[in-house]
Amino acid sequence: MEQTQSRSNIYALLSRILMQELDDELLTTIKNDDQILEFFPNLKKWELLSTLKNSDLLGVHLNPDFVNLSVLHLVPYETFYTRDDQKIETGGANPVTDIYSRYDFLVDYEIARVVSSDHIGVELEFMHHLCEAQLKAEEENDMIGVSHLMNAQKEFLNTHLLKWAPMYLINMKYESRTPLYYDAAEMTLEFLLSDNELLTESLANA
Repeated sequence: MEQTQSRSNIYALLSRILMQELDDELLTTIKNDDQILEFFPNLKKWELLSTLKNSDLLGVHLNPDFVNLSVLHLVPYETFYTRDDQKIETGGANPVTDIYSRYDFLVDYEIARVVSSDHIGVELEFMHHLCEAQLKAEEENDMIGVSHLMNAQKEFLNTHLLKWAPMYLINMKYESRTPLYYDAAEMTLEFLLSDNELLTESLANA
């Protein structure tokens, strides 16, 4: 259960960072949590993190970088990478719609700064949603449910996130202007690959 909770927490954190600009509360949490900072080694060493006020960090550095990476110069949507015409599918034909519905996952477009449900932040949030469901099944000792949910996570990683997110994250890493988003890109890529290995091994040994 502890491992599932940890995976769920990481998916939630990465989803939030990649979904929309940081606010003062989240930045304060990141700055004051040594465990989180271990995942962001370049951010941890960034001199401005301790010398600038949050308002300046957000307004001058972090949030403009987010807009550059997610809105202006790069496209964090699955269908941009998987469709021949590189158009974002915003309607019901989006490839993630059916699996979201199957697991009662709804995208809150008012909160998320996204135009389509296949945004990287939303897909990471869906993985968090599945991990939370797995955690509940583990608490209830429902091992059939646990196996089903782990298979769903592995399927989603291999049919969706791992088919396109590495391309976006590599571009994000090299386009980033702040250590937060450089580290976030690197961490997300490494975590997706390692989590897929973990799920593969766990299911093979079940």
